[in-house]
Amino acid sequence: MEFFKIFSQSSERNSKSLNSFKDVEERSLWSTAIQRLILNRAAFVSALLIIFLAFICFVGPYFLSWSYDEIDWDLIEATPPNINNGHYLGTDSLGRDLLARILQGGQVSFQVGLLATMVAVIIGVTVGSLAGFLGGWIDQVLMRIVDILYVIPLMFFIIILMVIFGRNFYLMFIAIGFVEWLTMSRIVRGQTMALRHREFIDSARVSGSSNTRIILKHIIPNILGVVIVYVTLTIPQVILLESFLSFLGLGVQPPMTSWGALISEGAREMEITPRTLIVPALFLSTALFSFNFLGDGLRDALDPRDR
Repeated sequence: MEFFKIFSQSSERNSKSLNSFKDVEERSLWSTAIQRLILNRAAFVSALLIIFLAFICFVGPYFLSWSYDEIDWDLIEATPPNINNGHYLGTDSLGRDLLARILQGGQVSFQVGLLATMVAVIIGVTVGSLAGFLGGWIDQVLMRIVDILYVIPLMFFIIILMVIFGRNFYLMFIAIGFVEWLTMSRIVRGQTMALRHREFIDSARVSGSSNTRIILKHIIPNILGVVIVYVTLTIPQVILLESFLSFLGLGVQPPMTSWGALISEGAREMEITPRTLIVPALFLSTALFSFNFLGDGLRDALDPRDR
């Protein structure tokens, strides 16, 4: 009886150890990454700030009394807060509500940042995964194209695309995304080359999977963490690039606006009404810093070496 008691206690301990081991194994990389991201205060606060900025930019205009392109002829360059007339941040030199224009500019900047980054991710992941997985002459041709495009000055290339396609709002972020995919393709190529000789890829080949299926089902899911980190770091680059183009007058055209266009307008009126420069610059800086802190946090959270 004593032997069976000891054996049952030992079996119970082994069972608990096995269950705890299974619990650790069942915790996926993503669940662990989310927990680590929440513990990273800078990244977590940055994520909340991004959500807050996006919310007020896309929802806030519905609660304002003035549209971004409406002119209040009675209040030109009104100082804030002019609550009785609905101008909480005052008006600009043309009598347009500054808060409404900042929120509208945030919509444009966020849309350009997200959509241009999506274009860059689609092109970059496709080119990088094909070059890294297939290798040979395909890799050589695709990477030489990337090298040639790297030589062309970034701003010159974007200006050429905008001259060819015109200053269309939707074509602008396609032009920006068509430039930003170069670095993404190199990153994905390097990750794919590190994975293509792994055992699970060989098993997929033996089982009869095609190259397309292997890339879609095995390669891309395993490099998704790197892609997500790069996305969070690319969005602020694209927003800053769009702001610079708008600052030069090559971006969105009046009456449409963006944070870069507002900063350009505020720079001309800085001595008279400095708030038209300071407030959009604060919104833009907050968004850029938040995306960068979030990208750093995601990079640390998704790094398996730090688990």
